[in-house]
Amino acid sequence: MTLSEMEQRHGFTYPSLYRQLERDAMLAVGEYGPDWYKLVYPTLKDKPTLLLHADDFELLSVKAVAAAMEELADPDDYRQIDPALQFIPFAQTGAGDHYCFFASSQHAGEMPIVLLWHDQNAAQYLAKNLHDFVFHMLLNSMANQDTCNEVSDEAFREQLTNTLGTHARYLTARQADVLQTLLARDIIDYDVPLPKGRKEAHRGLLTDTELASLRAELIPYEKFGSCFAYSTAG
Repeated sequence: MTLSEMEQRHGFTYPSLYRQLERDAMLAVGEYGPDWYKLVYPTLKDKPTLLLHADDFELLSVKAVAAAMEELADPDDYRQIDPALQFIPFAQTGAGDHYCFFASSQHAGEMPIVLLWHDQNAAQYLAKNLHDFVFHMLLNSMANQDTCNEVSDEAFREQLTNTLGTHARYLTARQADVLQTLLARDIIDYDVPLPKGRKEAHRGLLTDTELASLRAELIPYEKFGSCFAYSTAG
């Protein structure tokens, strides 16, 4: 099924940026399977597809998008999504939560991006449009080196450099300049405060406080982080 066929079938229009990403082969991640990381990933890593190196982000192929849309629209699906709400998935987390265009909330040409949680009746606003979402995710990537999988400083910088090489054209000049400036920084260790006086160690090119400040300055969104119920159940 093509993007146009999905638009016609489900009655929505993809953002122009998503269409451009498809034309530029930025959505061409192949089909995930046991050998994807060994066979497909090496062909993509030097010229990354959309957010290839982002944490907990798996871009869905067009085929997978079509299947996910059918699942979300199925009245027998366990999530029992309110039929008045239209979510268009385009990626997922490792746990199975979906990153979606929230078509029901489209306004003045802007289609918000939300995270549709699979294990709770909540959708969380992440950005007011796809442009801002991409920048938001790139900032997150720069703030969070994958130390759990022992990604080295050299590999971390290489991933970010390669990502900017394929993503800069989809950013504003100011956004691209900010990311390039961050990339020239030294990598630092910092702590993120948690409830009850706890803290969590992180490593990256900017702190969580700096990330929040840049997000507020460059991609302000009053709904960021807020949630709403998506299910008719209960």
